Amino acid sequence: MNLFASDLDRTLIYSKRALHEMETPWNESMIGVEVKNGEPVSYMTKDSYDLLKEIATKHFFVPVTTRTYEQYKRIFIFNEEMPMTYCVTSNGAKIHYKGELVKEWAQTIHTRLKEDCMEKGELLQKLQIYSLHGELKIADNLFFYYVLKTNIDEDIKRELIQVAIENGWNISLQGRKLYFMPKPICKGEAIKYIIEREGVEKSIGAGDSLLDLPFLNNCKIGYIPRHGELTLEKIKNPTQHLTIQKGAFAGEEIVRNVHKQFIC
Repeated sequence: MNLFASDLDRTLIYSKRALHEMETPWNESMIGVEVKNGEPVSYMTKDSYDLLKEIATKHFFVPVTTRTYEQYKRIFIFNEEMPMTYCVTSNGAKIHYKGELVKEWAQTIHTRLKEDCMEKGELLQKLQIYSLHGELKIADNLFFYYVLKTNIDEDIKRELIQVAIENGWNISLQGRKLYFMPKPICKGEAIKYIIEREGVEKSIGAGDSLLDLPFLNNCKIGYIPRHGELTLEKIKNPTQHLTIQKGAFAGEEIVRNVHKQFIC
C-alpha cells in the first residue's frame, strides 16, 4: 500500500488571505473545501480536488495538520467526499483511525510530555518579557501560538528559538501565526507510527513549514511549496523537491506529481 501524507493549510488548502499574500488570488478554478459560520474559508483548485479524491480512493491519504481535530473537521471534503482512514491532528499529538482516537498513541504522547519538556505554563511565563503583540491561543491544552498583529523582529525570533530549544520546545512562524510546540508533539513521529502500523511500501509527503520537516524526512519523497517557511532553509535531502508554482497552484502541482507516482 502507498501513502500520501500532507500538511493542509498553505500546502493543499488556502484561505483567501493566504492566496493574496502569495499573489495567487482566488479565481473560478478554485472550489471551497472548508466552511466556517456558513461561509467557505479555504480553497483548492478543482483539478487538485479531483486528483486528490482519486488518490484517496486507491491509497492511504493522510491529512497531517497543526489544527485540532475539531478544526480539522470543518474541512468537509475529508468527512463527506473522500475516504479517510487516518488523520493526524494537533501537530501529531492525536491520530484518528476511521474517526476513532488511537489511544495507544495518545498515551505515548502523554508520557513523553511529562518526561521531555517544560510545562507550557512555565514556558509562557518565560516569554512574558518579550511582549509579543498578538492574540494567544491554546490548542488542545497541548501547545500554543500567537496570532501576531505585527511582524516579529529577526533578533527576537532567534532569542525565542533559543529559549524554546533549551526547554524542550520548537517554534515555527507560519504567516501571522507563531507556534510554540513541545518536541514530543511531532508530525514525523505520528507518520512513522502509521507507516509501521500499516506496512506502507511507498510514502510521499508534502508540507511548507518547519513543523512539517520531520514527517517529510520520514517519507521516501517529499514536496515543498515554493512559498513556505521551508523555502528559507537549505534543502539537504535529495528526495525533497520544491514546487515551481506558488499558492493553490503549488498544491495542485504536488497532487499531480503524487498522482503520477501512484496512479500512472
